[in-house]
Amino acid sequence: MADNPRQGHYHAGMSSKAFLDAERVIQEIGLKNGDKFLDVGCGEGRFSIAASKLIGNQGKVYAIDSYEESIKTLKEQTGRDNIGNIESIVADATKKMPLPDAIIDVCLMANVMHGFLANGEVPAVMAEAARVMKKGSTLAVVEFKKINGPPGPPISIRMTPEELEALISEYGFKRNKIVEVGQFHYLAMFRAIARHNS
Repeated sequence: MADNPRQGHYHAGMSSKAFLDAERVIQEIGLKNGDKFLDVGCGEGRFSIAASKLIGNQGKVYAIDSYEESIKTLKEQTGRDNIGNIESIVADATKKMPLPDAIIDVCLMANVMHGFLANGEVPAVMAEAARVMKKGSTLAVVEFKKINGPPGPPISIRMTPEELEALISEYGFKRNKIVEVGQFHYLAMFRAIARHNS
């Protein structure tokens, strides 16, 4: 990333594949048939594909990542597997996502919040998430536990569930529950209690 001095933390999508079970995380979130699901920083789409099985043909997965290669890989897999309810989009979630206001029932940010924090992008991404989410919808954040790695990012940019809650609560989200989802990860779920006007 030397050619981009602005970019502090590199958002890498593959680091947790071996020790984070996407199906388990999606089950814990409690998706329903017909839900509209947003996967922010989806990488190659493990969580999106797991979600697509639960929401059915009436539901829709919006899988968003700023890296074209990741989206290309996901599109190839959905084509191969004939998955019709995932829309794979190259977009930067810290800018304007190509989605209408207030359509999302569940938004997932898996292993990306620490990167947004390191890069000073939390206000931008949370404002944009709040814009596309319905009032009463669910924000699900998967993060590395605040323990020394590897695996995972430096401990200096990891957050305890309490630190994460303090970070997110100012954007109109109220904590619902915290669940351990693996040796190295927890899932924090929040409810959107207020819509922000952009």
